[in-house]
Amino acid sequence: MKAIGYYQAGNIDAINALQDIEIATPVATGHDLLIAVQAIAVNPVDAKVRQARQPAEGQPNIIGYDAVGTVKAIGDQVSLFKVGDKVWYAGDITRQGSNAEYQLVDERIVGHKPQSLTDAQAAALPLTIITAWEILFDRLGLPKDGSATDARIMIIGAAGGVGSILVQLAAKLTGAKVIATASRQQSRDWVLSLGADVVIDHSKPLSTELNNAGFDNVTHVISLNHTDSHFDEIVASLQPQGKIALIDDPLQPIDIMKLKLKSISLHWELMFTRSMFATDDMIAQHQLLNEVSQLIDAGTIKSTLGEHYGHINAANLTRAHQQIETNTSVGKIVLEGFVA
Repeated sequence: MKAIGYYQAGNIDAINALQDIEIATPVATGHDLLIAVQAIAVNPVDAKVRQARQPAEGQPNIIGYDAVGTVKAIGDQVSLFKVGDKVWYAGDITRQGSNAEYQLVDERIVGHKPQSLTDAQAAALPLTIITAWEILFDRLGLPKDGSATDARIMIIGAAGGVGSILVQLAAKLTGAKVIATASRQQSRDWVLSLGADVVIDHSKPLSTELNNAGFDNVTHVISLNHTDSHFDEIVASLQPQGKIALIDDPLQPIDIMKLKLKSISLHWELMFTRSMFATDDMIAQHQLLNEVSQLIDAGTIKSTLGEHYGHINAANLTRAHQQIETNTSVGKIVLEGFVA
């Protein structure tokens, strides 16, 4: 089967940073689905893994953590899907990824694709949906019934992939006031179109920007990037007993002692935790993907596809990785189809 992989971790501008290769098609056993991949999206985690994870000698690493495809074969323990089902998923960071014609994925982290979206539109969503959903409802414990009318959620870096879903889920399901941060006009317009109540500029002190927007403080902060740079302002902006959730890898240590006076709690989110550790509630990702699929088909949530980079091949994936590493993407970069 066709795949795109790398033999040497490192810079995307290096020769053969990503290569078109041929490898054997895997065989489904146990809870695995063999999925024919039809569309993929590229995320910051793709670039991070490519930069840091060295493959075994002479073996390629195949990455990719967002996909839409069709079930071609099932393992002997599969009960949630049948051959021919259209599915979407974000995969497992410990296994070979979606930058290949066929991929094995555990059924418990796979959902039924929204019927109302094209493959490309749907491929833009799974990783960010799982991340955003787990932040809001598993980590921060916010309700999904619109009853959090006293909550004020500040989302730092709201125009990116995860932020674009967080804004929609928070605005549509929680009842909270949604305060997004963005520094460019294109980003501001984007998050407002997704349902943000207010947009403030994260290139300026957040607490001052909040006050200028009419808020004394917020109850929740979700920090998606540059948490170390914003940390003091996050603490200043949160009300006592507030909550922080973050997904990034701060370049500098953050001093959690600064949280003590206000009894602020800190919550990490990594959407791969359930699959990496095969947790007892691993099937929660299957369930939430199906739930969001219904929300999309009902018109409640929309795709965050930003740009379509053409067919799935090394040249187009290289260009996508280069763009992701600029940290200026609005919405998601998607690729679709393998050329014979």
